[in-house]
Amino acid sequence: MRLSLKPAITALVLLAIGGGIGVAVSRQLPADSGAAQSDPSQTNPAQSVALLPEPIDPDSSAPAATPQPSNFIASAVERVGPTVVRIDAARTVAPRVPDKLLRRFFADEFGTPDERVERGTGSGFVLSKDGRIVTNAHVVEGADMVDVTLKDGRTFEGKVLGVDTLTDVAVIQIEAQNLPVAPIGTAETLIPGQWAIAIGNPLGLDNTVTVGIVSAIGRSSAQVGISDKRVRFIQTDAAINPGNSGGPLLNDRGEVIGINTAIRANAQGLGFAIPIETALRVATQISTSGSAEHPFLGIQMLDLSEEVRDELNTDSNLPFEVTREAGVLILQVLPNSPAAASGFQPGDVILTIDGTAIATAADVQARVEDSSIGGSLSVKVMRDGSEVTLEVQPGRYPEESE
Repeated sequence: MRLSLKPAITALVLLAIGGGIGVAVSRQLPADSGAAQSDPSQTNPAQSVALLPEPIDPDSSAPAATPQPSNFIASAVERVGPTVVRIDAARTVAPRVPDKLLRRFFADEFGTPDERVERGTGSGFVLSKDGRIVTNAHVVEGADMVDVTLKDGRTFEGKVLGVDTLTDVAVIQIEAQNLPVAPIGTAETLIPGQWAIAIGNPLGLDNTVTVGIVSAIGRSSAQVGISDKRVRFIQTDAAINPGNSGGPLLNDRGEVIGINTAIRANAQGLGFAIPIETALRVATQISTSGSAEHPFLGIQMLDLSEEVRDELNTDSNLPFEVTREAGVLILQVLPNSPAAASGFQPGDVILTIDGTAIATAADVQARVEDSSIGGSLSVKVMRDGSEVTLEVQPGRYPEESE
């Protein structure tokens, strides 16, 4: 939840509940076509008596039975539920006045406008016994105050150790000890059709549990609708809603496989989670240095198809002709970037990176993200009908250096 949210596209909703953002969710429940429509006169009296509970002996001292998990979902929730937290964040923002002239007018006529406080709610889960918590960056970014409430009702003031907007991951620290820690699984071996369990605080309803399946894996940021992120998302149909942001997505063994982060507002039953490997890598960097590093080449890319090729070749401003109908086309090379220094050119079509075949721009992004700043990547491109191999050293993503 970005407290002052500007979605990348109108079809995407980041899963936080914030002040000033109205959310309405409803589901049409099916009519009860069974007992409610039956004729009471047809009920078997003997059967009715048999369904009555046994009378309670007031002198009985036997202890009440402790409910036990009855299936794998209940077992997973019992294992992870105590590690899930509610995060309440707030920040003070100045009133929005369009330009300097209007701001001066408002100040002269009405005095300095009062500041206002934006509030939002999200979810998170415990990574370490000493109070390290992971959540989404948009839940706490820019927050002046962060309160963390555990399942047992205790509330702590949280300190934001850092946020990473490119992956939408943030880390919070609270002063607590001996906390239950979420068990970590893996998203690398997921296949569509496996169970998926979501826990969080949707619409302010703490520790809500929903279940579904892994609908797809490896969804690119562009496919999800937030092209400014660098994540290959898990898609699930487990019901997630505003307020689930930062909460865990679990497998059938009760292990965290992802962080719930976004839903598509123009569709039902589509939710997306950050793979746990990505989240932990970024969270570890934030915990260590306060920020995360992202390798960067400096190229603008486009997936080719026959239709894309034909459309590009009708553009008289394009300085090259596209002859291929598959692959990843480099449209632009940023000045003073690692790609520019290594000789990349607009019109190059990327074929392989370090010997691995490349089919989509998302493949390129994933290979670069898995590399290291200052390391080396061997990139084979098709240029004017010939294969050319370029050696490039990824640099630091410009937003971080700025």
